[in-house]
Amino acid sequence: MIKPGAVKNKHIGEIIAKIEEAGFTLAAIKTLQMRREDAAEFYAVHKDRPFFEELIEFMSSGPIIAMVLLKENAVADFRELIGATDPAEAAEGTIRRMFATSKSHNAIHGSDSDENAERESAFFFSRQEYLRRVMVES
Repeated sequence: MIKPGAVKNKHIGEIIAKIEEAGFTLAAIKTLQMRREDAAEFYAVHKDRPFFEELIEFMSSGPIIAMVLLKENAVADFRELIGATDPAEAAEGTIRRMFATSKSHNAIHGSDSDENAERESAFFFSRQEYLRRVMVES
């Protein structure tokens, strides 16, 4: 997902271009704004971490772009494309290095496992909506 800061700073097109150039196919995409409750549910795994409230506030502060991406080895390849959470530590040419303003406003979220990718995709897209789009791409 493209986070509110990158949306606000008008980096959507550049980020999607980098994703497509890296060989990913957009299977589903939509713009929405998460309520605080939505953000808290999505990031529940971090609820006991000190940055949780700041994360929830940021993620509900403006529109996001939710996406389902397809590619062989998608999770690992996407994690490499987006770079380290802290843009100062991210490799040159990665999305976070190019478009993030700080560690807490790091421009983009990427699933860390196939299981989380399925769960996170279902959070934003109904199974029917997701499958319909995947069928179109096949």
